[in-house]
Amino acid sequence: MASKAEERRTALRDTLIDIAEKQIEAEGMAAIKARTLATKAGCSVGAIYNVFGDLEDVIVAVNGRTFGKLGRHVAQALQGKDDLPATERLIVMSYAYLDYASQHPLLWSALFDLRMSTDMDVPAWYVKELGQLFSVIDGPVRDCFPDLDADNVRLMTRALFSSVHGIIMLGLENRISGVPRDHIHQMIAMLLRSATRITKI
Repeated sequence: MASKAEERRTALRDTLIDIAEKQIEAEGMAAIKARTLATKAGCSVGAIYNVFGDLEDVIVAVNGRTFGKLGRHVAQALQGKDDLPATERLIVMSYAYLDYASQHPLLWSALFDLRMSTDMDVPAWYVKELGQLFSVIDGPVRDCFPDLDADNVRLMTRALFSSVHGIIMLGLENRISGVPRDHIHQMIAMLLRSATRITKI
């Protein structure tokens, strides 16, 4: 059984993540300040660093939670659509991804604004949340490209994800190289239908 101290530490960790999530949702990643978190959590600044190594670790925890919510949102969009062709399932998933990004733009942006790389000591649970999101995409990608082995299916999943993500990012951020928001859906569908028309790589 966990000690009282461990229980308090876990409770404070959850509270800090809740507060940070709300702050990022409202104001973006730059709003995460130790003193603000401490005031809202009713703890000292030092107590934060007893739970997290630094403020970046707090953001990583929020991002892990966001990846989980995003993955569930995408998976829910597929419910009852098992009979759709694989390409159309990919489109449904991409529209769900766009929907989540549109509803939670600052939380979504924080997923990619935080500088993380494969060279960093990324927590295993964080990698797992990200992997679960990609695993949802792997299924229809495998159906679209039956000749690809498992490694290349994963590579194709990331290639298609990167392409769809780029369209959404440019569109939602109104970049000059993007497309009008009312054309994002059309552009995603055009991309995926064209890309998956090729059955051999």
